[in-house]
Amino acid sequence: MADFDSQLTLGRLLPRLEARLAASAAAEPAAWQAFLRRVEQHFPRLLRLLRQLYQGHYDFFFYLEELLALMAQSWLERPPALRDLDAQREADPDWFQSHHMLGGVCYVDLFAGDLQRLRTKIPYFQELGITYLHLMPLFERPAGENDGGYAVTSYRRVHPPLGTMQQLRQLADALQAAGISLVLDFILNHTADDHEWAQRARQGDPYFRQYYYIFPNRQMPDAYERHLREIFPEEHAGAFSPLLSANGEPTGEWVWTTFHRYQWDLNYSNPATFNQMAAEMLFLANLGADVLRLDALAFAWKELGTVCESLPKAHTLIQAFNAVARMAAPGLLFKSEAIVHPDDVIGYIHPDECQLSYNPLLMALLWNSLATREVRLLQLALCERHNLPPGTAWVNYVRCHDDIGWTFSDEDAARLGIKGYDHRRFLNDFYTGRFAGSFARGLPFQENPRTGDCRISGTCASLAGLEKALREEGPEEVELAVRRILLLHGIILTTGGIPLIYLGDEIGLLNDYTYRSHPERARDSRWVHRPPADWERYARRHDAGTLEGRIFQGLQRLIRLRKSTPALAGGLLEVMQTGNEHVLGYTRASHGQQVLIFANFTEGEQTVAANVLRLSGIVAPVTDLLSGEVIPAGNLTLAPYRLVCLAVF
Repeated sequence: MADFDSQLTLGRLLPRLEARLAASAAAEPAAWQAFLRRVEQHFPRLLRLLRQLYQGHYDFFFYLEELLALMAQSWLERPPALRDLDAQREADPDWFQSHHMLGGVCYVDLFAGDLQRLRTKIPYFQELGITYLHLMPLFERPAGENDGGYAVTSYRRVHPPLGTMQQLRQLADALQAAGISLVLDFILNHTADDHEWAQRARQGDPYFRQYYYIFPNRQMPDAYERHLREIFPEEHAGAFSPLLSANGEPTGEWVWTTFHRYQWDLNYSNPATFNQMAAEMLFLANLGADVLRLDALAFAWKELGTVCESLPKAHTLIQAFNAVARMAAPGLLFKSEAIVHPDDVIGYIHPDECQLSYNPLLMALLWNSLATREVRLLQLALCERHNLPPGTAWVNYVRCHDDIGWTFSDEDAARLGIKGYDHRRFLNDFYTGRFAGSFARGLPFQENPRTGDCRISGTCASLAGLEKALREEGPEEVELAVRRILLLHGIILTTGGIPLIYLGDEIGLLNDYTYRSHPERARDSRWVHRPPADWERYARRHDAGTLEGRIFQGLQRLIRLRKSTPALAGGLLEVMQTGNEHVLGYTRASHGQQVLIFANFTEGEQTVAANVLRLSGIVAPVTDLLSGEVIPAGNLTLAPYRLVCLAVF
């Protein structure tokens, strides 16, 4: 019946669509036929999803027809080079699973100054081996506080100090020519309060007021907040803020602001909001974005009487956006940003939802393993939570622009005799340097003095001990810090998925405490790990006698290992029991090759018994594919923080 309904609906809508776009379709008959083929394939799914979201709306079919017209027009306007890329990726849907994939992420202004100068850094990206470049929010944003660009004034204008939309298109073209996929943020949960839609809503326009959650008094906000958690309680209590008039006077009304007062949550129970955001999404796709990071997607759907996080219809909503993309920009991928319980993270990962997802659990447990010198929690997570459905992949990272939260499962920890609350207190103390003997120099983010709860800010180098070693210790501690940095990156480069490097970490940039002198940043410790690129230090990357050279060249050896080892393609991983709680072991296999990786998470030598190697299929002597060292028969001895990659024959 569902197929019949979709065929009947499409049969009624297509003649109207063809009449509406007759001239455009006649100008590009091949493109029009390609669109119709995709509509025939994907429209039934889109109709089913939209009915789940909007069936009760009297004007449902009006918005459905408008959406279909929007998709068709967007496809016909899609540049030919992007249509060709769509065809290539439809023919090779697992293109992002290649062992040649390597990601980098940066802020345009902090890394290069502006879009024009960023184009001149493409040779550097190629030198590093990057094939996937995520540019942090670069769209127009409010002056002053703007959540690092995550408050969007316009999705169709670049933040003026960074350049113009034309320069962004030119950059996208240049990246594509260099074999680098462009990743942009699609901030779908909210807009800035100075966005045109918000301004129209503030002025009383009834159409645009429905784009947001605006209430005349506290009755509904109070009802919602009985079940909601506070995200930034030190800024504003609850999830709502007073709605101010254009001249800043209180109106008595309230608007939903999950994060900051200047970020108004979008109302996706309104089909007009969905259509408008689908238009913004396709605009970014036609600009040249290969991947969109879906920011704060867990919060996008609201229902009274619930926590309004990771609700079933939040998934339905993302799946509907996915179906739109399959018809109008079929090469486009989604990356989930869901920093939630590990059981909920996996719920967003599917070819029909988000093909990619950040892996916050791996990040948290890598730092946990460095602090504890034990791999038990990490081993359990890799064993039970790492492997994903076909057609999807993790994006693995050591750290990002955001804070580090200890997102491990309390249930997993309890199985190992670890109390989650107490362990998070320990990790917070360790990475803020308060724990005796800690090598880390991080800062607390959103600290609650009463409970001790917080998250951690800091660059990879400062958290891994380099800052303390340089300023308080000596050469031996510096060497250990460098090894920790390389070990962490060695894991994300070999576990499976797309490894993502926060640019600056590849030369060991330390915390930047000057953020405290900027009023709009001083309250946000995350700016400590967003230092501007120091190109004098980058120039030292080829000198192995410098710290920059030691880290950069060590990382390049790891990257060369990844790109020369087909077994590291894809994402499937099998954990190996090493018999040593300080040593992580896992097997990767693909393209007819199998390798075994061992990693020592301590500052002392560790041993893996010869029998473990034998049972794993290792025939000694064997060559470490990373160092080239021939490892003799017998027990495997691992130097401090060493990672080895052994071929299984």
